[in-house]
Amino acid sequence: MKKYPDFQLFRPIQPAIRPGRDHASYRECLPSPALTSYIYCYWQLTSLPSLSEPFVYRVVADGCIDLFFHTDHPEDVYVMGFSTTYTEFPLDHPFNYIGIRFLPAAFPLLFGVNAATLTNRFEPLGAVAPGLAAGLTQQATGLHNLAALQPLLDRFFEKIATGHTADADHRLLQAVDLILRAGGNIRLEKELHSGVSPRQLRRLFDFYIGDSPKTFSKVVRFQQLLHTTPTADSLKAHKHFFDAGYYDQAHFIKEFKTMYGLPPTLALP
Repeated sequence: MKKYPDFQLFRPIQPAIRPGRDHASYRECLPSPALTSYIYCYWQLTSLPSLSEPFVYRVVADGCIDLFFHTDHPEDVYVMGFSTTYTEFPLDHPFNYIGIRFLPAAFPLLFGVNAATLTNRFEPLGAVAPGLAAGLTQQATGLHNLAALQPLLDRFFEKIATGHTADADHRLLQAVDLILRAGGNIRLEKELHSGVSPRQLRRLFDFYIGDSPKTFSKVVRFQQLLHTTPTADSLKAHKHFFDAGYYDQAHFIKEFKTMYGLPPTLALP
């Protein structure tokens, strides 16, 4: 991309894994500097020996598209699209998953996949981008640790990014940047000036993001609130949800529960 949104303003958060409580470990690591316009992080989710029953992993709405695979079966790579709500994955013990989290718009840009076809779904990557699936399987076969796999992933995706010449519509990128800078708290009709009609902008967002500018703004706003590390008590006392653009407490609780899977009183410390 010639001009990409400032994703330093956007750091998608997933619920914390506490090894002593959840009997699993989760870690993220950054890609090489050449990939930071495309990939937010690589991640690994692993069960601990103390896990004795199936583990339910909750993924909250974060605006991204992920690829993931079990290291015992790297031939089975999956892609999870933009989500408007939380998703729960029941995982049998033992498990060891490695994933690649793409920043908004990056996966459709690099691989020509219409993001709207993946929204609120996860699919075998081989059915969506067979060449990418085969390449990832080749890189990952025989490796079970993210530290060992990361340099291979960096080189693999750097080659793809270097060979890619197309750019997303600059009007889409400008709109995404405006939403990120506003933390999702933006009046779309008055403040989202991108030089394109609302109908055309919706088409661009559908293809590159997976849903409308309004829905993407909601997810960004939700993620922005998580970044303020609120507690249930502080939210109740200081009404931070007003600052984030929620018009009342009921609105905030409903939207939070939709995207997180729990009400804030249970999700937050």
